[in-house]
Amino acid sequence: MRIQEVEQQVGITKKNIRFYEKEGLLKPGRSLENGYRDYREEDVETLKRIKLLRKLSVPLEEIRKVQSGAMTMEGVLKRHMVVLEEQSGNLVKMQAMCERLVEKREQYFQLDTDAWLKEMEEMEKEGMLFMDVKGQDKRQKKRGALIAAAVFGILMLAVDALFLWAFLTEPQDAPPLAIFLMILAVPAAFVVGLFMALLQRMKEIDGGEEDAAIKY
Repeated sequence: MRIQEVEQQVGITKKNIRFYEKEGLLKPGRSLENGYRDYREEDVETLKRIKLLRKLSVPLEEIRKVQSGAMTMEGVLKRHMVVLEEQSGNLVKMQAMCERLVEKREQYFQLDTDAWLKEMEEMEKEGMLFMDVKGQDKRQKKRGALIAAAVFGILMLAVDALFLWAFLTEPQDAPPLAIFLMILAVPAAFVVGLFMALLQRMKEIDGGEEDAAIKY
């Protein structure tokens, strides 16, 4: 089958199918004729299992452990039930705080922020989670990508600077100007390519697996 057929059968977008392939959760074969991905019925069943577990909010890493046999289905689900119970408790507490804000008729510009934030900090010390950890993970990934790109870009620019220094200090031993400019263009092209790859990486981090369950 082609990816379009799989998308229709399973109800998962092509973007997510490729995402699961990239994460190693799905490994379709390749057609001997043209090298295109060739999905089989077992790949469709794998995607259906992934879809089921992801709709239950089971993390990808846990699904990977089940697939590899590192953990049993029962073990993963029992551990996930503990996480869901904690999340449920957090939601109840947040709902209760919202209700109290409504009861006190708190208005945006008159909020007693110090008092409320202090109470939230005390709740966080007891294990309560208010922040969106998924958003934090994205920021960490972006920071890592930016640092890696900056290091590589600086190295390429340093190479260009070294070539230019050599050309200016010993022009008699330098190659013809046209060839020299071509040499300088190579690291510069790497920097441009790096910038384009960084933009693509940022889009991937922002996209990743589509969050809306209807698009799985």
